[in-house]
Amino acid sequence: MFRSKKGMGIGVKLLHTSDLHIGKRVNEFSMIEDQEHILKEMLKVVDEHKPDGFLIAGDIYDKGIPGVEAVSLFDWFLTELHIRNLAVFIVSGNHDSSERIDFGGRIMEENNIHIAGTYNGELQKVTIKDEFGPINIYLMPFIKPATVRRFYPDLVIETYEEAVEGIIDNCDINISERNLLVAHQF
Repeated sequence: MFRSKKGMGIGVKLLHTSDLHIGKRVNEFSMIEDQEHILKEMLKVVDEHKPDGFLIAGDIYDKGIPGVEAVSLFDWFLTELHIRNLAVFIVSGNHDSSERIDFGGRIMEENNIHIAGTYNGELQKVTIKDEFGPINIYLMPFIKPATVRRFYPDLVIETYEEAVEGIIDNCDINISERNLLVAHQF
């Protein structure tokens, strides 16, 4: 959870999670009931602390083509977050199918659910405000060097670190404002 420490106000409050791996099976045993329990516990934390936003930093699902139970459970969870009037920020992870995570993103954005599944050459930026001014939330989906290299052919990008550096260095970030990067990287 993030609380701004400037001034007397509390600023924006954000809850963060990652690596949900919804749909995971261990020795052919489905973890879906346990995962549903954990998501319900997360909602209790949301209800208790009343954050302004919820960050999900990748690996929503355990595999690129998740099962119906996994998709239904995540749909239920997103709906519950939306009912609570939270801004939701989601990036894909290395276990997710970026294209599948992107599905419905434009419609969801209208409901304050922001999804970055596939890197398209620039970081998705969402600006929220509190009593201290703007907070820029940048969403970086899981990227591989080859994915980034095609957008920056003049850069040498061989490693994951170089890929992230290439993206950050070519992003117009206003360092006089508060900035937050949501990512799922090695």
